[in-house]
Amino acid sequence: MSPPTSPLLNLGKSGPFRASDLDAVGVPRTYLSRWEKRGLIERVSRGLYRLVEVEPTELGSVAEVARRAPKGVICLLTALQIHDLTSELPHAVWLMIPTKGHRPKIDFVQTEVVYASGRALTFGVEERTIEGVQVKLTNPPKTVADCFRYRNHIGMETAYTALRDYLRAVQSRRSRVYTIPNLVEAAKADRIYNLMRPSLEALVV
Repeated sequence: MSPPTSPLLNLGKSGPFRASDLDAVGVPRTYLSRWEKRGLIERVSRGLYRLVEVEPTELGSVAEVARRAPKGVICLLTALQIHDLTSELPHAVWLMIPTKGHRPKIDFVQTEVVYASGRALTFGVEERTIEGVQVKLTNPPKTVADCFRYRNHIGMETAYTALRDYLRAVQSRRSRVYTIPNLVEAAKADRIYNLMRPSLEALVV
């Protein structure tokens, strides 16, 4: 007898799901192989699946990484893309994890990992639902501050461009989060305000 598809539809209609998610709804994991043979799901990586009929968005890889690394924070170029502060598509998903944390094993999409601790890790983190997955990511001012903090990873030119685009959002009053005081506070949390200050003053004047 074929396994019922209703639990599968509930799990997978909004994005990728883990084999362990079946436990929470009382569905045997043996159903996975049956659903896969019927062409209903596909295996993204070890222990991670998604519905074949659900077309992934351009941020699908972000949702999949968040599933695999729930304690990580999406940051830098990936966060810039999500906040519409860049026109470039990052070559990888950028992830921030605790300094003493273990790098997650993610083999289904290219990832770039940076480390942080204290306020640099916890400040300016928001949550957003992407393809049904709760994703932690740095908010706009923290993302720009991080670009200066991790300039050796992404380049000073990218950091400067992110700052310029952020200030354009401030001028257009895109939302209340886009303010210079918020940016300064984020830079101080990252302990790079003195480094960013000359660039900020040059663009504001």
